[in-house]
Amino acid sequence: MIAPLWISAFLDLPASSFDAGRSFWCDVTGYELSPPRGERREFATLVPPNGDDYLRLQRVADGPGGIHFDIHVASPHEAADIAVSLGADKVADRGYLVMRSPGGFTFCLVSHPASVRPAPAAWDGHHSIVDQVCLDIPAAAYDAECAFWAALTDWEQTPSPVAPDFSRLNRPPGIPIRLLLQRLGERSGSVRAHLDLATDDRLSETLRHARLGAAVLAEHSRWTVLRDPVGATYCITDRDPFADRFDLG
Repeated sequence: MIAPLWISAFLDLPASSFDAGRSFWCDVTGYELSPPRGERREFATLVPPNGDDYLRLQRVADGPGGIHFDIHVASPHEAADIAVSLGADKVADRGYLVMRSPGGFTFCLVSHPASVRPAPAAWDGHHSIVDQVCLDIPAAAYDAECAFWAALTDWEQTPSPVAPDFSRLNRPPGIPIRLLLQRLGERSGSVRAHLDLATDDRLSETLRHARLGAAVLAEHSRWTVLRDPVGATYCITDRDPFADRFDLG
């Protein structure tokens, strides 16, 4: 296990739609955008008004984009060795370690310090916060991928009360991102991911996102599926945005 100290989620946005994606997610979160950084000025951070940052953007040159996350650890190289022993591949050493899970999901091991989870944003009587990465796992890879993430983080895996095709890794208090594991209906393919938000008024939050340009794709008993203006799917859920435990999802 690698004892994660923090998790940051990255929205990987194609260059052609980076500006639209950046504007939408700044509006959705209420966070300011940092100055760009990186050799090609391809990285930026969504900076919350309180607490430490945990949402970042990356401009990718080609491909459909997607989600990956950074796991913050005391020693990225030691953590990489552990990940490889559990079945991961080391993709690149760029001062931080780029890794690929057994199911093909990209993640990075970094050492940047952070410790204070931001508070949910207030929106005319309700609140919301991006608080979860859901790993979308083809059925044939599901058991092995779940075992990998549970062993890597040493977070307990438990069934989700929402649906039988979901399980969850119970994060320690203070970690800003939850990890949900979804078994897809498709048999094969690479693991991918989407973001989820927690809110105390799902209808009002969904209407707010629609006004910002999102499209509602499906309504479920405890969550709503949307598509952002760039074409990425994400969800709004009924989880308590103030809870620091894994209560729903």
